[in-house]
Amino acid sequence: MSATAAVFELQQVRYRYQELTALDGIDLRIEQGSRNVLLGANGSGKSTLLRILDALYFPSSGSVRFHGRELTPKLFESDENAFDFRRRVGLVFQSPDVQLFNPTVFDEIAFGPLQLRWEREQILSRVNTVLDRFEIAHLRDRPPHRLSGGEKKRVAIASVLVLDPEVLLLDEPTAALDPRSESQIINLLASLGDGRRTVVIATHDLNLAVDIGDRCVLLERGRVAAEGDPREIVRDTELLGRVNLIHEHLHRHASGLVHSHPHRHPHEH
Repeated sequence: MSATAAVFELQQVRYRYQELTALDGIDLRIEQGSRNVLLGANGSGKSTLLRILDALYFPSSGSVRFHGRELTPKLFESDENAFDFRRRVGLVFQSPDVQLFNPTVFDEIAFGPLQLRWEREQILSRVNTVLDRFEIAHLRDRPPHRLSGGEKKRVAIASVLVLDPEVLLLDEPTAALDPRSESQIINLLASLGDGRRTVVIATHDLNLAVDIGDRCVLLERGRVAAEGDPREIVRDTELLGRVNLIHEHLHRHASGLVHSHPHRHPHEH
């Protein structure tokens, strides 16, 4: 057992959508200050697991503990408990359009602090600091729905981090971004790895797993297929092929010889 404190501990977690089993016996420990990547193809259960960690969903069976306290629907009947958890754990959805609804970027980032009834000067100071840090101060008066995909993503992340949560959960943070915006988001996420905040990212992007994660949990059909160093996992082409994260290309040479090789583009560090 690691000496590092566990933020989340999951034991035999199962979750079903009617007849579909999305998670099937997940055992998982997420340690404080770690950067974790939930890696898997579409349908592997990674987004469901992320919502379990955010207590948006509760297991059909098994248990989820946050700092030793089990997360249950009954626990969240208490406004005090719900308020405390939502302040400490923040989720950034895959689509920023789901998350952004205020008239301006400034209002969007100030929304959380306003709900927590921070003092006006504290809100102004914190929001301006976050605008500068995320290099979006020039967007402060723009409507979020008029921004580019990369700008929306940065605003969505900023609207969560303005509260300085202990845990940051992100669902496919680089999905549908152009290469420049993707690079900006990766650099931003890498800067969060100060050992103080716990980060959990759900993705199918092998590059992101290597660039950001210090631990990788590979999911296959709702089960943990592998855990460990992201660099080791992305080198296992047989495993990645089995879980549909890479595929084979056939090549025909001038001699007539036909052979296949895995198609993938993770960085080798």
